[in-house]
Amino acid sequence: MTIQLPDNLDRNSCAALDARDPLAAFRDRFLDDGATIYLDGNSMGRLPKAAVSRLQEMAEHEWGTILVRGWTESGWMESPLRVGDSVAELIGASPGEVLVADTTSVGLFRLMTSVLRARPQRRVIVTERSNFPTDLYIASGVADLLGCEVRTVERAHLRDALDGDTALLVLTEVDFRTGERHDMGALTAAAHGVGALVLWDLSHSAGAVEIQLNHHGVDLAVGCGYKYLNGGPGSPAYLYVATALQDELRNPIQGWLGHDNPFLFDAEYRRGPGIRGWMSGSPPVLAIGALAVGVGIQLEAGAHAVGEKAAMLTEVFMRRAHARLDALGFEVATPGAPDRRGAQVSLRHPDGLAIVRAVADQGVIGDFRPPDLCRFGLAPLYTRFVDCWDAVERIAAVVESGANRLPHYREEVAIP
Repeated sequence: MTIQLPDNLDRNSCAALDARDPLAAFRDRFLDDGATIYLDGNSMGRLPKAAVSRLQEMAEHEWGTILVRGWTESGWMESPLRVGDSVAELIGASPGEVLVADTTSVGLFRLMTSVLRARPQRRVIVTERSNFPTDLYIASGVADLLGCEVRTVERAHLRDALDGDTALLVLTEVDFRTGERHDMGALTAAAHGVGALVLWDLSHSAGAVEIQLNHHGVDLAVGCGYKYLNGGPGSPAYLYVATALQDELRNPIQGWLGHDNPFLFDAEYRRGPGIRGWMSGSPPVLAIGALAVGVGIQLEAGAHAVGEKAAMLTEVFMRRAHARLDALGFEVATPGAPDRRGAQVSLRHPDGLAIVRAVADQGVIGDFRPPDLCRFGLAPLYTRFVDCWDAVERIAAVVESGANRLPHYREEVAIP
């Protein structure tokens, strides 16, 4: 990907990029106080304005008036499948391959367990040592439960760790610390080359970069709804099972809605067809309704356009960071190549936590990850190019003024 930006980048040229931005109008679709530069969409996305009215309608009319008839008249029962198909379109999957359900952690458990049970001759899960902690915890729990092994290696050694004992390669596409992006196609092919399946965690990539699961032959995937998909705090997650695997793999949590005829209330479980068989309990209807709004906005914008803008936003931020922050003790930890990063820029600094706190008081909301990473998520639907410029300037001003050395920014408190 080639990014065309002015050689002499300044704030006026950033404003000119905003004026030409084909996604600029989407910013008005989100609640915004007009003052805060919100660069934490990689932790929790902004509130879509339409979600407010949609939730009110669901609560007052569908729940408040229609009551129990909402399960059928308002399509509540089918919402995990219906919104799942919308997510599928966003991540390059086919209809009937994605289900909105539970949390990312539960999805990881269900998919990992299903693979290890289906292929008992292979007893190893391969993952990278720097994977998101939940993914590592779930893998460890599944291994303890089923008597398997988790093989954790450094990123550079992933392909060498794959062998004939490998049942599953489990990776997060975009690293939550640095924003580095895996080569999904190459690693999926490497896993298939030894007869293993691959499970991708898309929590930090869906809604930020273009994803093509079917194109790359991906077997399984999970992702959350509350980051770049803007589904709200605690938004339901989703899971993807390729059509070719839906007859082989079995949902280990056999709940009533996964039955082929739930309202028969049969004592014997019979798995429902396709992705429906991955349903377990009653869906969180209101939360799915909010997620549907966020996903719908993403589909309007288009995954390719969103990914293109993410690459440009990160480039602007990184160029300005090098120009203003290198001399102040910062190091850009995010890869320079656009196709090797998500919609996030991470800066290393030994005083990172205090800096993030001080910058928040200057109206720039990012976050911190130990030991020294200041993270800034540049959600393409509502982040402007001038926001990148202004954020770096305020970071520099905080350090140059010494504000980050004030005692109240250095107090030990829990990190969200």
